[in-house]
Amino acid sequence: MPIESQPIENILNRAEDTYEEKATQIEIENLSFWYGSNKVLHHLNLSIPEKTVTAFIGPSGCGKSTLLRCMNRMNDMIENSRYEGSIKVMGQDIFDPKLHVIELRKRVGMVFQKSNPFPKSIYENVIYGLKIAGLGEKSALDEVAERSLRNAALWDEVKDRLHESAFTLSGGQMQRLCIARALAIEPDIILMDEPCSSLDPIATANIEELIYQLKSRYTIIIVTHNMQQAARVSDKTAFFYLGELIEYDLTENIFMKPKDEKTEDYVSGRFG
Repeated sequence: MPIESQPIENILNRAEDTYEEKATQIEIENLSFWYGSNKVLHHLNLSIPEKTVTAFIGPSGCGKSTLLRCMNRMNDMIENSRYEGSIKVMGQDIFDPKLHVIELRKRVGMVFQKSNPFPKSIYENVIYGLKIAGLGEKSALDEVAERSLRNAALWDEVKDRLHESAFTLSGGQMQRLCIARALAIEPDIILMDEPCSSLDPIATANIEELIYQLKSRYTIIIVTHNMQQAARVSDKTAFFYLGELIEYDLTENIFMKPKDEKTEDYVSGRFG
């Protein structure tokens, strides 16, 4: 039976690893967020451990992507947006006026719903952030490009065409290229906003396998509408509804033993 059509319990039972609680890397405290007069996040409190995969699930408009974008201050670019509360990464408040946003985004990389390679070569896409930061030594750039493409499981597919346009790649390859670009700046955290929503099942499986491989080195947070994907890739899951955090627990507990009735209704497909 294809994994996409398997019951959630079968997918969860595929996991061979026993989850061990790790140190907190991201601490969200009493966070609220507004677009103009529209309050979209309500007093969120959430501790996210390092080197794990955390899935954000919930119906459209529940605040998942807004919260994700708060974590590297992408929402700063939206006029009339504001927040209350704090997000701390390794104890540092990311809203501290003394913190340079560029430095934050070096530590917290992001992969978007739609793959967004630059109109440049495959090679230039990977090293773009490093060149912007002033690293110009070719041997160092070559080394980073190869390492990042290998870590994104793309090197063997593109090593002979590095100077071709990124737009010659398939959709799944372009998304892995965007992951390689994020890895090149050596972040601690990778945010993924629906990274597989426009991909076919084979490309989706490749991205999910990559997420599994990367979590030993990076903290990964993924927003997904796909319940089976959340069950396949995440260690912990947070369920949001109407801008509130309803429940946050080990993924197995969220899907098999939810404590809140809203969570049970959502993961069982009664609404969404």
